[in-house]
Amino acid sequence: MNHRTTAALLLSAALALTACSSGDDKADSEPQTKPSPTAPELTQKQKDEAARSAGLPPKPDAAEQAKLIRALQAAAPDVVRYEDKAVDASRNQCMAINGKAKRLDWLASQRFTYKDVTTTEEQGAKINEALKATGFCKG
Repeated sequence: MNHRTTAALLLSAALALTACSSGDDKADSEPQTKPSPTAPELTQKQKDEAARSAGLPPKPDAAEQAKLIRALQAAAPDVVRYEDKAVDASRNQCMAINGKAKRLDWLASQRFTYKDVTTTEEQGAKINEALKATGFCKG
């Protein structure tokens, strides 16, 4: 298994664990068990490293975000209507680009389609070029 696959699995496991929430169900009334000694909890540093290894760039600072938003706006103006969504979609798209995924233009069109924003594959191609040209994605 290569490092990217391992990192992706670790990241998926970490995200799955953090996505669990408690609700009003029967399990809440049962005693809580301690984590198994064979499955130690990941530290934040380990989670960050797994994310980096999987190709997920860190959240951009204000200057990087402004540069990213300008590049996305030039590629497909509507996708920046919701800046936080555009940044999250960009980070996720970088994971696909850096991981050499197939059908990148289609993936971008899906990731950058939200609420009342629809993105075409042609715009997806421009978005991919913008992400690479700005250096936001290293792939």
